[in-house]
Order: sequence, then structure tokens, then C-alpha cells
Amino acid sequence: MTAKAILGMPRSLLSQLLDRVGARFSPAATQRMAMIVVWGGGAITVLILLTIVVYVLAQGLPHVTWSFLTTAPKGGLAAEGGISTVIVSTAYMVLITIAILTPLGVGAAIYMAEYARETWVTRTIRYGVETLAGVPSIVFGLFGFALFVTALHFNFSIMSGALTLVCLLLPTLIRTSEEAMKAVPRGHREASLALGATKWQTIWRVVLPAAIPGIVTGVILCIGRAIEETACLYVTMGGAANMPTSLMSSGRSLSMHVYYLITDSNAPEKAMATATVLIVTIIVINGITNFLSRRFHAKMTGGT
Repeated sequence: MTAKAILGMPRSLLSQLLDRVGARFSPAATQRMAMIVVWGGGAITVLILLTIVVYVLAQGLPHVTWSFLTTAPKGGLAAEGGISTVIVSTAYMVLITIAILTPLGVGAAIYMAEYARETWVTRTIRYGVETLAGVPSIVFGLFGFALFVTALHFNFSIMSGALTLVCLLLPTLIRTSEEAMKAVPRGHREASLALGATKWQTIWRVVLPAAIPGIVTGVILCIGRAIEETACLYVTMGGAANMPTSLMSSGRSLSMHVYYLITDSNAPEKAMATATVLIVTIIVINGITNFLSRRFHAKMTGGT
């Protein structure tokens, strides 16, 4: 029976049909089925994640030694050496990216959530931000190559890679920060303004502390993606394995090093070891950031 036929049925027949469906599936049974589907989907997702993480750790952890972490890559088919210079390049890249990205992203989100009126211009800007969030990273890489590497003469460098990552991650941070600020109850703002606070004082003292967990979540997502990004850095960062002497030096990230080990060497165990360091780094960063965000939120709201 089609939907059109059901909608065209007399009200009495439609009521009888709904009563039969309700009798076949009681509210309790429907609730149980919904919970099974929700928990099943969550369990499958966690199982897939754990399978990948456990496999990589099992394959790579035995090869992660102090020498591996403190020596520079030497190249060759055997991929001799370690990843010390790669770790330094990755740290430089992430720090510069977040230092530039955070004020730009949060500032734009404050404007969009607190100051901008709902006009066609605002809707167009928001649509553009959402569209950019879905653009493939290699497109940002080509943009970064044309602008930062070629036009601005930054050459293949950590700075070129970091600025390209800023362009890539800016839409994500704007949207997550904006949604976090919109989630703050309107009554908080009204109470602050009623006590004589200015618009900016309300945003700084009331809205931002309440939105900090959501904003930090967006920053964490950006840090994770910056560390694991490969495509856009391949055409902007250069890929040199030497120790960087400045932000204008060429370098390679951990994810790029995994790619080079898989394609240019015959050392899959070194690739797994590097991937292990990459996964552990992301886990540690997430844990530290969550801890600091809770502490900062408690301090801003008068907690202990």
C-alpha cells in the first residue's frame, strides 16, 4: 500500500490501521528496538576504532624505542634512523597552526553568533563556511602552493604548511565555536545585561566561559586533523627530513613520514612504529586539552 493510498483513506480506516500497528509494536517494544539500534551502532563504531588502534599498537609498539624517537631519519630502502626531526617539524607546524587559527576562528564565531544580524549576507557567509568545510584537502593544498609557496615566496616550508592548514581548518572551528556559543541559554546574556554589563563584558565573562567546552572540542578536532593531514602538506611543506632551523625551513609531519615510509622504503615496521607515535600523540593531546578545559571552565565559573 502506497503512502498516497494511506493518506487518502477515511479517518476511521486510518485509525484502525494505526491501532493494529500499535498493537503489534507496543511502546515498550519500540523503545527496546530503538535502544538496540542505538547501542548496536555505537558498539560497532567503538569496535572498529579499537580494532584499528589495537592492531597498529600491536604492530608498531615493539619497534618504538628511545633510539627511534631521538635519531633523525637516514632514508634508504631500510629506512634507517628514527623520527626525531619529524616530531620537531610536526610540533612546530601544529603550534603555529593553532596560534593563528584559534583567534581567527573564535573571533569569527563571536561575530556570527553575537553581533551579526540574520540577513541574506549572514546566510551567504554561513553557507560559504559550510561549503568550505567540505572541500577536499588537496584543493586547499593547491591553493596554499599557489599563494604561500609561489606568490608570497614562502617556498616549501613549515610556515606554508601551517598557513594552508589554517585555511583548511578555519571553517570547522568557526562552526563548532558558533554552535557552542549559541547553546548558551539566552537568560545568561539577559541577566548579565540587566546587571549593567556591556555587550563585550557579557560575551567575555558569561558566554565564552559557558561555551569553552564546545570551543575546546573544536580546537581538539583541529589539532587532530592537523596532525593527521597529509595531502595539503605534501605540496606546501616540502617533506625534508632534516632538522628545521626556522619556520621557513622545509619539513615533514608524522603522517607524511608514514606515507614516505610506505611508498619509498621497504620498512613497514617503521611505518607502524611512526603510526603508533601518531596515535599516542593524539590521545595524549586530547587528554591534556580536556583536563585544561575543565580546569579553565571551573575557574571562570567560580568552581574549584
